[in-house]
Amino acid sequence: MREEFRADLQLVSQLLVDMAEGVRAAMRQATRALLTADRAAAETVIERDAEIDDLYRNVEERVCDLLARQAPVASDLRMMITALHVAADLERMGDLADHVAKTALRRHPSPAVPAELRPIFTDMAGIADRMGAKIATVLAKPDADLAAELDRDDDAMDDLHKSLFGVLLGDDWPYGVETAIDATLLGRFYERFADHAVNAGEHVVYLITGETTPSAG
Repeated sequence: MREEFRADLQLVSQLLVDMAEGVRAAMRQATRALLTADRAAAETVIERDAEIDDLYRNVEERVCDLLARQAPVASDLRMMITALHVAADLERMGDLADHVAKTALRRHPSPAVPAELRPIFTDMAGIADRMGAKIATVLAKPDADLAAELDRDDDAMDDLHKSLFGVLLGDDWPYGVETAIDATLLGRFYERFADHAVNAGEHVVYLITGETTPSAG
């Protein structure tokens, strides 16, 4: 029975890794759609969001089943509670990639952001991708130090978010209100993607150390 229980826990861990890899790929494709008006990439992200949702439900169902059947204690219980929290953050990250893709699709065939903003969004996407990679790595092989690095990545994302507002609020902004609103929302999507990555990392730190840290939101 114990071997079966450990196998079930390992399956939950693998589902989380699959989710992390899925949301990372989704945001990469959503960014390509955003910056290059790639309709096919946007549609792929939107279609595959359901796959991430299915993985989330699978994690929830398996954890609830294990809680009911095994009545785990100590570290096993901590692992299952962590899995639920991490899965929720990953599911939200997938939703945010979906929002980026839908914005790109709505503006197609034109790029959703003007040329002046593309360097900022390229940098934001790079940070998001790096954070997504770290989450997948620490879920596959828990590492508190690597998980803690996500806070620094998030600081860099916040700095870019502030830079974006500096451009949008400048007196020489030439693109009108609608484009400014789109850019504001897109910046928020990337910023929140990073926040949820930090949250997931903090849950991994808790799993390893048993210590909690302040949430990014």
